[in-house]
Amino acid sequence: MTAVQTDLSITTDPAEVGLDAARLQRLDRRLARYVDEGQLPGFLVTVARHGRLVHVGTGGQRDVEAGRPVTADTRWRIYSMTKPVTSVAAMSLYEEGAFELTDPISRWLPEFAETRVWTAGPAQQPVTAPLMEPIRVWHLLTHTSGLTYGFHHAHPVDGAYRLRGHEWGTPPGADSAEVVGQFAELPLLFQPGSEWNYGVSTDVLGRLVEVIAGKPLDEVFAERVFGPLGMTETSFGLRPGDDVDSLAQLYGPGVTLLPAPFAQAAHRKPTFLAGGAGLVSTAGDYLRFVEMLRAGGVTPSGERVLGPRTLAHMVRNHLPGGLDLESAGRPLYAETPLRGVGFGLGFSMVLDPVRYGGVASVGTYGWGGAASTEFYVDPVEDLTVTFYTQLLPSSTLPVRNHLRPLVQQALV
Repeated sequence: MTAVQTDLSITTDPAEVGLDAARLQRLDRRLARYVDEGQLPGFLVTVARHGRLVHVGTGGQRDVEAGRPVTADTRWRIYSMTKPVTSVAAMSLYEEGAFELTDPISRWLPEFAETRVWTAGPAQQPVTAPLMEPIRVWHLLTHTSGLTYGFHHAHPVDGAYRLRGHEWGTPPGADSAEVVGQFAELPLLFQPGSEWNYGVSTDVLGRLVEVIAGKPLDEVFAERVFGPLGMTETSFGLRPGDDVDSLAQLYGPGVTLLPAPFAQAAHRKPTFLAGGAGLVSTAGDYLRFVEMLRAGGVTPSGERVLGPRTLAHMVRNHLPGGLDLESAGRPLYAETPLRGVGFGLGFSMVLDPVRYGGVASVGTYGWGGAASTEFYVDPVEDLTVTFYTQLLPSSTLPVRNHLRPLVQQALV
């Protein structure tokens, strides 16, 4: 495969790789309409095919109040787009024989040996049962561990998380070991491996990676992902010396500024290095990561991050019985369809475009973040798309549902 071009100031003529430039403008016009209607602060979108960047669309402001426009070097809170990075780092350890996917995580995180499973009762006094089988590494990668998020507000166990201070953050001052230890004390939603539920599984995976590697997660990322890829603008929060004004402001529905403490959490390195969230990045930097995935695990310079067969295994559907998310998962409100979509080792993927309900290639995989960011890789068309804004929650607008058809219609 062709090595990627990630300098956003240089683009290839779309016609050279089978895309219509005029039809690509429809994508920008639709996103700009959201900006003009006061529903989206600003955006940046990239489209690349065969490793050649053909379209970079921008619009609106990264800071509406200060009148600062979106630029190529704008930094974005990518929230759950941290998860694929953690999954790749974990699987690079797997390739060295550090663990098996079926290993119980209690081998390294003994606090999970006694974790129990909710069977009835309220958040304050749950009735629980013992584990029928241990949480395994595979369960963390696939979100079939029974762990959850406090912000779901869908189950008494979600409430138990909130009672312990886990909703849109973690207890102040708690590091990775403390936070993950608290997760282990809370009941699981279900027996591991029996269902799918989006939750803190990747946070626990990040702690597992730390223990196995014997170093903090940011150092693991630097060694195994960011260093080989040349991702110099991606970090857990802003670093000393980074320009605070380069970080886009964080907005809620109606482009209203979110409270300062919430938005400013990304201004510094957090105490808890969460494998499931916490990174800030630029579009050019994260494109290096996405294009490494498209290229089968190799960097633009030819250095290998993952073997192609490992990556192919990660983007297969691993849900119980080969089911889709709607059938195997909890009935959570989602900003994109769960029907016709599977989940692998850190990524979702389209299993059935007809059931999915939109124009997409079978096997298209990716993930998004809480502030409405998203990326996907289309292995059939050899295409990557990334999208950035800072609008929370991601269910505020159906932006992601527009991305795929608006890009696919430009393939001619």
